[in-house]
Amino acid sequence: MTATELEFTSEVEVSLVDHSGSDLSIAKAAWVSTQDPTNSPEAMHTDQELSDKMGGLLGFLLKNRHGTPFEHNSMTFRVSAPLFVWREHQRHRVGFSYNEESGRYKKLDPKFYIPSEDRALVQKGKPGHYEYVAGTESQYDFVVNSVKSSVKEAYWRYEAMLGIGVAREVARIALPLNIFSTCYVTCNARSLMSFLALRTKSENSHFPSYPQREIEMVAEKYEEIFAELFPITYSKFDEFGRVSP
Repeated sequence: MTATELEFTSEVEVSLVDHSGSDLSIAKAAWVSTQDPTNSPEAMHTDQELSDKMGGLLGFLLKNRHGTPFEHNSMTFRVSAPLFVWREHQRHRVGFSYNEESGRYKKLDPKFYIPSEDRALVQKGKPGHYEYVAGTESQYDFVVNSVKSSVKEAYWRYEAMLGIGVAREVARIALPLNIFSTCYVTCNARSLMSFLALRTKSENSHFPSYPQREIEMVAEKYEEIFAELFPITYSKFDEFGRVSP
């Protein structure tokens, strides 16, 4: 077996690389429809008055699903997550751009996902009407040991193929879905709210969603950053049922 040290983790990584725009950018995009350009809202109000005015406007836009003003901004994230998460994430295409590391052009790092001890393991109920509940200690141990054993074999096979001259794009087919891949993800506030509406479970949601836990972990990290960058937009999104405009 390979002497390469394998890394196992129960975490995903999300960091903000770059961003543009703010709550004010969104408000200005909406105001252009109605405001006299000679009467700037920033000049006509104190900071608190402007904040209150933006809160009323952004709340109105979200409540009534006027979405285009929320597109005039950008957030770029660097995300590291297992492949099976990316297969769900990349279903979000409208308003999202992706650049993912390539197993054709680089040797993939030996980093693999394993569930944490508090990750629900057992599905109860029929398809479309089910829930996940905690497994037993023996079930968890079996999952972890099985994953580690198969990963060890798979990565050894991968390196062995590379060692005899097999192309990276061929050798990678031996690797499992829990290997990590890193991607740059760029989106705007509107597309991110759509993602959060579908990929988080929240009591505030008008339309409850039941995402797989691992993509929800990515969504939770996005949400923290989004709340810091666009605090008024985020608060109104949450207040009005977490519905994408």
